Amino acid sequence: MTDFRTLRLRAGLSVTEAADLAGYDERTGYRWESGETVPRKAVLEVLRAQAPAPPAETIAVPAFRFIDLFAGIGGMRRGFESIGGQCVFTSEWDKYSQITYRANFPHDPHPIAGDIRNVPEKEIPEFDVLLAGFPCQPFSLAGVSKKNSLNRAHGFADETQGTLFFDVARIIAHHRPAAVLLENVKNLLSHDRGRTFEIIKEVLQERLGYQISYRVIDGKAWTPQHRERIFIVGFREANDFSLHDLPIPEARPDLSTILHGVAAPETPEAPYSEGEKGQAAAKYTLTPHLWRYLQDYAEKHRQRGNGFGFGLVGPDDIARTLSARYHKDGSEILINQGKGRIPRRLTPRECARLMGFDAPGRTPMKLRVSDTQAYRQFGNAVVVPVVEAIAAHMEPHLMAALAAEQELGRAVA
Repeated sequence: MTDFRTLRLRAGLSVTEAADLAGYDERTGYRWESGETVPRKAVLEVLRAQAPAPPAETIAVPAFRFIDLFAGIGGMRRGFESIGGQCVFTSEWDKYSQITYRANFPHDPHPIAGDIRNVPEKEIPEFDVLLAGFPCQPFSLAGVSKKNSLNRAHGFADETQGTLFFDVARIIAHHRPAAVLLENVKNLLSHDRGRTFEIIKEVLQERLGYQISYRVIDGKAWTPQHRERIFIVGFREANDFSLHDLPIPEARPDLSTILHGVAAPETPEAPYSEGEKGQAAAKYTLTPHLWRYLQDYAEKHRQRGNGFGFGLVGPDDIARTLSARYHKDGSEILINQGKGRIPRRLTPRECARLMGFDAPGRTPMKLRVSDTQAYRQFGNAVVVPVVEAIAAHMEPHLMAALAAEQELGRAVA
């Protein structure tokens, strides 16, 4: 990775933004990015100044260290920083997600690693907790007897080779962290007729020796969105932890809490909101052509007895699940703007609120990418308050495990 790329990602800038900031054109920026040419020292200093070191008074001894795999835009990380953890390694392959991640975590001394498949486990620093929202892939399992006849191994490395879960497993096997938290879509339970999840459980419990607890949790208790995800918590040492004891808030927030200018007037934030009340910018209203298309599409499937169609909601409602395809037409969550008016999409800022990245008392997320990329990123993210709740639920068990580990280390010494 070039110095230019490392510094611009740390500053949360695109190539164009970084080049422009230094007073050069986009073409020159891409030459620096690829290593074709080397920027002047003054250019690197300009970028370095965009991500200054945190003030000394904010530096504290972390309660534990964690790594953030398949990190996206850092939703899992936020949950574990809330209980005093420090991220010591990040892996995310998507370049646009890297921009958003670095913009919001600018003080990390470590670069963002790209494809985790290319990172040897021994090069990852020591850590206590592994976080991974790994993609769901099918596993290919040949019979053990056939493998024996071919003198081939049939351990977890062979069964999961070629899937990204293999990379999670090999890192756990090498580092033996005190705890792990894995996240995936609800359908992981039924993926490949349940075969995928059975292998994951077997690897974690039988091959790696972790006690696990898993649960499908709906984010609607924390934010106004029906979003079911499966979370898997594993502890290296046995304890009485259970995700089924996780406290679920009784309050059910509605969309009025995240929509521009509804609960209270807002200061306009271009390009997302405008006007005296800070209402959503006009550009997020659907075109008449797209609105007609979505209505015709829904009617066609209604006549066929299918449930396909758009989701039209107002301030008193909760939304369907925000997906990574939201940028295409916004059909799963359309905001009703009143009788006779064409509905609109959520803005990226509203998506940040819907996913819990933005909330009262939090610094608003820095959004440095296009709307298309922002929608994809939020559609692939976790609901931050859910992870915060899980982290808080894990905290006493994690602290006890780390204390016992330290005591054992002193006894051995």
